[in-house]
Amino acid sequence: MSTQVVSIRRAREQDAGMLSEIFDAAWREAYQGIIPGVALDRMLARRGPRWWRSTVGRNRPLVVLELGESVIGYVSYGRCRDRALKAEGEIDEIYLAPTYQGLGYGTRLFRAVRNDFADRDVRRVAVWSLTENDRARDFYERMGGRVVAEACDRIAGADLHKVAYLFG
Repeated sequence: MSTQVVSIRRAREQDAGMLSEIFDAAWREAYQGIIPGVALDRMLARRGPRWWRSTVGRNRPLVVLELGESVIGYVSYGRCRDRALKAEGEIDEIYLAPTYQGLGYGTRLFRAVRNDFADRDVRRVAVWSLTENDRARDFYERMGGRVVAEACDRIAGADLHKVAYLFG
């Protein structure tokens, strides 16, 4: 019987290639048919390994979920950037490689970030989700989030409606 260690740690520059692959696969799975194709392809093209290397170590925390020797998910978070939301913290992105979704890893990653926020005395945390992203919305609702705001972004001629969830 073999076991694989699951760990959550700060991202390192050498994770850039795996982060780029996760981002590409997770976004294609989540947003194909929601974000117009050309716009989605452009967004994915901008987030290659070079972009991820430059992101590691910036002001906002970026942590990864590692299974054995492979990074299979990540979360970016920090202070809430939207003053209209009644939150101190914000999760910018939380994504897992599609083959690892639905197995509890997202819950572990989400709870680790919430614990980090709690250690910093940040009690109210917000996260935005596209309205049409049913999988994400179901996840945030299972985690105890409640919708507190709605907004709309216009990308490539399409209106993308989104909702903000508040935790805490």
